[in-house]
Amino acid sequence: MSESQSPTLRKRSALVLYGSETGNAHEVAEELGVLAERLHFVTQVSELNHVKPEILHSFTVTIFALSTTGQGDLPANARSFWRSLLLKRLPPTFLNGVNFVSFGLGDSSYPKDYYNWAQRRSIRLGKPTNSTQKGTFIPWLTDFRQHLLDTYPLPPGQTPIPEDVQLPPKWVLQPQVQSTSDQAEPTVPGMQEGLADPSEFPQLTRLDHDLRPIPDTLTATLTANKRVTPPKHWQDVRHVTLTVPDAVSYAPGDMISITPKNFADDVQALITMMGWEEQADQPVTLVPRDSQYLGDESHPPPIPGLESYPRLTLRALLMDYLDIRAIPRRAFFSTIAHYTSDEMHKERLLEFTDPEFLDELWDYTTRPRRSILEALYEFDSVKIPWQHAVSVLPLLRARQFSIASGGELKRTAEGGTKFELLIATVKYRTIIKRIREGICTKYISVLRPGSTLKVQLQRGGLNSSVSQLTGPTVLIGPGTGVAPLRSMLWEKAALVKEFQAHHGDAESPFGPTILLYGGRNRAADFFFEEEWQKLSDLIQLQVFTAFSRDQDQKIYVQDVISKNLGLFYRFLHELSGTVYVCGSSGKMPEAVRESLTEAFQRGGEPEREQCSREEAEEYLIGMEKSGRYKQETW
Repeated sequence: MSESQSPTLRKRSALVLYGSETGNAHEVAEELGVLAERLHFVTQVSELNHVKPEILHSFTVTIFALSTTGQGDLPANARSFWRSLLLKRLPPTFLNGVNFVSFGLGDSSYPKDYYNWAQRRSIRLGKPTNSTQKGTFIPWLTDFRQHLLDTYPLPPGQTPIPEDVQLPPKWVLQPQVQSTSDQAEPTVPGMQEGLADPSEFPQLTRLDHDLRPIPDTLTATLTANKRVTPPKHWQDVRHVTLTVPDAVSYAPGDMISITPKNFADDVQALITMMGWEEQADQPVTLVPRDSQYLGDESHPPPIPGLESYPRLTLRALLMDYLDIRAIPRRAFFSTIAHYTSDEMHKERLLEFTDPEFLDELWDYTTRPRRSILEALYEFDSVKIPWQHAVSVLPLLRARQFSIASGGELKRTAEGGTKFELLIATVKYRTIIKRIREGICTKYISVLRPGSTLKVQLQRGGLNSSVSQLTGPTVLIGPGTGVAPLRSMLWEKAALVKEFQAHHGDAESPFGPTILLYGGRNRAADFFFEEEWQKLSDLIQLQVFTAFSRDQDQKIYVQDVISKNLGLFYRFLHELSGTVYVCGSSGKMPEAVRESLTEAFQRGGEPEREQCSREEAEEYLIGMEKSGRYKQETW
């Protein structure tokens, strides 16, 4: 905190830090920030990477909300902060006096050694005030509120700010004063749609050029956007190619992160509904509400880089930054309840914020995947002041996609870098019979070649060593989970080519590879089928398939393992190979793990047991600890 702040603010302050890949930890952090504010803490909410460890000493309490990704890895927006804590130059007593709390978010389909590992690592920083690894957030939040009140009691005469009292927004929009000479015709975001030749790409309706000043991004050109499933197939899967002019290095398992944009008709619908037409296309600026934030670097603006946006308007914010199709959270209903004079609407909105009505909140929002836009349609008495839009509506977050290219596929003819992605467009019918579409995959699915995007290259969690890449490997990837495995195969092929160029017909040092692919129908979703034979000419590759709907009895990837116990035992036990499991985080990873455990228990022979189940499980755990069992699921 700056020296100009009063002692009162320094005595009671809370820093809420989050590490998030999909946005869940961010949402938890925002709710924790609101709780702290209602207990009269001066509160800052920030990504971990946006602060320096030295700042922890300036706050009464620090609250971590941490998710886990990859093989027990920290999210990308938390890693540099964590590395800075591990610097050898820091004294062992560096964190003395720092009081902190941690809440972990984890995927229970991951192996237990990696479940919530990021949060468990934070506990090793020192003695936490409180922590949790299991259980639901709301009960923990209730206990934590009481803990804060007990540990940091309010002064006599001061009480917590009630839930029905609105907290003022930290940041507000205001009109931007422009000189007459600076005024120009307004540029309306979304007007780029449909400018490309419609006869060339009839299904791709949007030509877009991303001008957002998003930090740490590459400007990539979309050069291909091809549907790879039949037109009448239930799922639209896209093979997308992006290029950048510079040489950029990446490895199998790395990801491209894309921040989507909204569609013009949705934005106009919200503007009309809220009565924002007069202000929609006028220049605006985002300013801190209170002077306490002015000149204070510990309170960064909520949208990094926004000050460089060319001619910012309310419409531009709605198109490019605010997620109006998100599923509303409890905090959203709590906020918009203050923007209605309809008592029945207000009562219903506040019910959604009551822990006693969590089931109703779930049934209204998450179960039918109802969006913010739909909720505002239904609660049509709500009128949000346009000045508060950034404080009420959540930010669009980037979505990650595994890179599917490797080896010779990584470079363009001009010496630039190519990223290939395999993207399944999210579209389904909900329990209330409404069509839902993923905002990012919908955005990508209609983009015409020639569009430019701001993308972030992020390191993945597979972290394959050269010896693992060249040694015996088992690659298991149903559906779009095959994307990082394709990258790995092309990378291995490039290494083989390089070896042959230098050593001719010398005996190859490369181990064999199994690719186990799963889908619904061979004719509809056997992605990259034509490539596997080409790669087999270079590397020792066996391809197994499991198409669940091509016969009466459903067959999945775990069933293929169970029918070939000896082969998988030889690869992973006798040859000490490495297994990679990529794809959906549902039942598949656990089922694969169970089948591999059976292979180790029976020694590859279905009719006998070579060891106990406990010993087989211990062998698999040993593979995980040594990095020979890797899982990347989403």
